[in-house]
Amino acid sequence: MGVLDRIERVFVLGVDPGLSRCGFGAVLEAAGEQRAVAAGVITSDPALPVPARLAMLHGELESLVAELRPDVVAVERVFFQTNARTAMAVGQASGVALLVAAERGCRIVEYTSNEVKLAVAGYGSADKAQVQQMVRRLLHLATVPDPPDVADALALALCHLAARRHEDLVCRADERDALPGGVRR
Repeated sequence: MGVLDRIERVFVLGVDPGLSRCGFGAVLEAAGEQRAVAAGVITSDPALPVPARLAMLHGELESLVAELRPDVVAVERVFFQTNARTAMAVGQASGVALLVAAERGCRIVEYTSNEVKLAVAGYGSADKAQVQQMVRRLLHLATVPDPPDVADALALALCHLAARRHEDLVCRADERDALPGGVRR
């Protein structure tokens, strides 16, 4: 019996961090089926001071996590940004998302943009439109998730579910290849 056989459902909240626009997308996987449960964007006014915007983001994410009660929160890991100012804002928003998840006792995972694109679109350099289309197809949505922040957040949740399936396959192979007494072949 593999890990997924023991767990009937998992509920993942994907967070695409940003200070001006923070995308979120919740995906429930049950009995092998995946469906979007909630998705949207948390926005803040760029005219406000950064501490006020971060506090507002904290409050919104806290309410969202309290309402949805996800098993796992998947946050995009900032791997590379050409614009230092954007990288700082994304890093600050990411820190808030990680803090909220930790405060609520959620399991936390992080994936780079390339890992998400590879898991969802099969190509680590997929563009926004390709990711949006694949999220629509994988979740059987009537329309493409828009803005792209929403699609990215849903893609983060889908990436974690794919990583979970891969982890289960590795566990099953390990179980199969183990000799009596825990000795490996």
